[in-house]
Amino acid sequence: MPANKTRNSLARQWELLKLLPSRSEGRSATELMKELTQAGYVISKRQVERDLLDLQEFFGLECNDDRMPYKWRWSFDRPSDLPAITLAEALSLVVVEETLKPLLPLSVQKTLHPKFLQAHSQLSMMAKKSPTARWAKKVKTVPANLPLLPPTINEQVLEDVQTALLLDEQIAATYQGMSDKVLDLRLHPLGLVTRGSVVYLVATANDYSDIRLYALHRFKKAARTFEKLKPLKGFSLARYVEEGALQFGEGAQLHLVALVSEDLSRLLLETPIASNQVIKAKGKQWQLEATVLDTWQLRWWILSQGVRMRVLKPAGLVKEIASTLRSAADQYSDITK
Repeated sequence: MPANKTRNSLARQWELLKLLPSRSEGRSATELMKELTQAGYVISKRQVERDLLDLQEFFGLECNDDRMPYKWRWSFDRPSDLPAITLAEALSLVVVEETLKPLLPLSVQKTLHPKFLQAHSQLSMMAKKSPTARWAKKVKTVPANLPLLPPTINEQVLEDVQTALLLDEQIAATYQGMSDKVLDLRLHPLGLVTRGSVVYLVATANDYSDIRLYALHRFKKAARTFEKLKPLKGFSLARYVEEGALQFGEGAQLHLVALVSEDLSRLLLETPIASNQVIKAKGKQWQLEATVLDTWQLRWWILSQGVRMRVLKPAGLVKEIASTLRSAADQYSDITK
């Protein structure tokens, strides 16, 4: 028998063993066939029956043949916890692997590493037989903005920060911000957030209660103190993100009014910037109105639109954008037409 055919048969039979119950009356060959088909295997009811008969002797499977249809299950005295993953689990692991890694403690990453390898191996083995196994190669998530290479994070810093966060401990850190100034801080970690290619620690510092973001790649040192952190009453990481902290704002809102080009208006009609967004024709242009978070992310987005957008309100934002654009244009003042 060819090696590929043998491996595919083993994978199918392994999956079949995982589908068998250990406590109920059992499952019929038809039910098992449907489960295997949903998992991506091309198989008939007769093949399932042959597999069950082959596996019965080696794994002590029980067949309840008192009435039709026959029901199969694990024997009460045999273990049913097989160290394998289903096709669906393998596909899920491969698809989310890149997203999961920055958010998981290193100890968990090390535990999952064999699972990731197993997932890749299983999908590779089954790729010729199962269209489902090829799905991971047909989907990809890409950033909407210019992709930046991830910064290097010291592995020991990452492990100590993650452990302290997990155990609600303070962190003794040496941190260098965007400037050259290096600070020694006692941090009280509240969460980890990945934004693009950068991982941030959400924390309070020393005896202060204001929440700050600390990029993990800017830590010179970070060590567990084994002291419990100072809890921040009422803090919710989900709410903190929803209020725009990772867009670098204070949670305030503003009512944006702007003129936009026709192509930008079409894009915004498909992907609005707010639930109350309104776009209407105004002469040969299009007017946009929306209530949005007042953040630096908003300003970067507006500036990225260039000539496709002109802010009309609020007045303070108009002045900011105009000043920035004038300063940017001044850098090209020596360019001749």
